[in-house]
Amino acid sequence: MNLKSKITEIHYKKNSKSLLLPLLEFFSFFYSKITAFRNYLYDIGLLKEIKVNAFVISVGNLTTGGVGKTPLVAELAKFYLAQDKNVAIISRGYGGKLSAKKVNVISNGQEIFYTAKEAGDEPYWFAENLKGINVLTCANRVKAANYAIQNLGVNVIILDDAFQHRKIQRDLNLVLIDSEKLLGNQKHLPAGPLRENISGLKRADKLVIMNKSAKKTDKNVLSNIFEKYDEQNTVICNVVPGYTYNIKTNEVLPLKTDVIAVSAIGQPEQFYSFVRQKFNLSMEVTFDDHHQYKIDDINKYKGNIVTTEKDAVKLKSFNLNNIYAMKLKLDIDIKGLINGKNR
Repeated sequence: MNLKSKITEIHYKKNSKSLLLPLLEFFSFFYSKITAFRNYLYDIGLLKEIKVNAFVISVGNLTTGGVGKTPLVAELAKFYLAQDKNVAIISRGYGGKLSAKKVNVISNGQEIFYTAKEAGDEPYWFAENLKGINVLTCANRVKAANYAIQNLGVNVIILDDAFQHRKIQRDLNLVLIDSEKLLGNQKHLPAGPLRENISGLKRADKLVIMNKSAKKTDKNVLSNIFEKYDEQNTVICNVVPGYTYNIKTNEVLPLKTDVIAVSAIGQPEQFYSFVRQKFNLSMEVTFDDHHQYKIDDINKYKGNIVTTEKDAVKLKSFNLNNIYAMKLKLDIDIKGLINGKNR
């Protein structure tokens, strides 16, 4: 187990006795004070939120790691596209090779201008799977939003993973929370998964509980963590595995096939659980989040390899015959989610 995996285990293990924890908590003290002070400056207006001339939705979370933002962003984009809106998804482009200081148009909805390695896995996946949707990357979301409005005629902007990026004013603030992991040990980075204080949830218009298990969950799952949560503003989103297809031929992989699961995502345990539900899983191969694959990482494994769609965009260039991607489906009422917050 590498250091990153050990730290992730600490984040989500109750009453961890790891020798690393005291050191991590020392740094967490300073991290929490810095983020709290920054949020305070926004709250009192010394730091200003900037309004852009478009309807802006932020999809984010309070913790690190994968919660399910990517498929929800995709569903929102498809909803607004069906309403004849000109939509842009803006991401920081984490893990990509392009400069985050400038605005990069990954796709104008018709053409894709960069590779997955250059753009980053999430932006490239959006570009490849969402025809008619503009996809941009930039660390400065205001700069990217204004570019999209002025040069691409965009009137709806969806910010991928931007809850903590308060510089841009948003019309709808969505925060996603895993139904089982919740907020982990409720400690700040690096001792825990929290990016900011739990009180930051008050900025959310809607809390989206991402349920990735076979069992049902309910809206009161947060009541013991966040005392001010409002059940009326909490939505359950059930995430279920769909079909699994060959990324080269689109052939569907039969159920109960023997497979190896490969991933480079935050918190991959749920993905492996999905694979077990569908197939005979013989091995789990985990790389760091946003890992840039080399062919030697993959071609040493024989047999059928099942991966995530985000990983698949980076593996497709290897032109291997044995790589399959698992498609996830969301059970959520998008219209109800944006209720009262539509342009």
